[in-house]
Amino acid sequence: MGLIERMMGLVFGSGRNVVAETAEVFRVNAEAQAGREAGLQSAALQQFGQEFRLSQRGWFDRLMDALNRIPRPAMALGTLALFIAAMVDPVWFAARMTGIALVPDPLWWLLGAIVSFYFGARYQAKGQDFRRDLAATISTVPQVVRTIGDIDALRDVTPRNDASGTLQGEEAEHVDNPALAEWRQARS
Repeated sequence: MGLIERMMGLVFGSGRNVVAETAEVFRVNAEAQAGREAGLQSAALQQFGQEFRLSQRGWFDRLMDALNRIPRPAMALGTLALFIAAMVDPVWFAARMTGIALVPDPLWWLLGAIVSFYFGARYQAKGQDFRRDLAATISTVPQVVRTIGDIDALRDVTPRNDASGTLQGEEAEHVDNPALAEWRQARS
């Protein structure tokens, strides 16, 4: 028993683990690494907490942050309220929408600029692109009408077949096909 005890003492020493210390040279100690990572994460969170501490900000800063959060929910909830108002009292809603229809375009542009301040310039750019695309589409209407007229005119020229599959009357005379003429002569 003394020999085994001395061998173990030599390998593990006085309270030390030589095998574990040797293995740590080649591989990171997972428990120690987890402790270091936890300390690092705790320090980072503490630093972020100090940066965003509300006690360092004044009442004006807090008020401005609160006001900046109002427009988006107010607009979304206001739009939903308009749908509800249209269902509850259609006459009242129609009167208000008629009034909105009388608002001049420059005022709508101003409102668009203000709204784009909150929602980004994308709103205004997409609206202008939509108007430009709409104008381009409307400008092609005469060409589309002419094309449809040309297509309808082609319907009058197309030969029609009866139930037997032979051409009718004058349409049969206008066909320029020697093989068809020979076939007709052979049949008659």
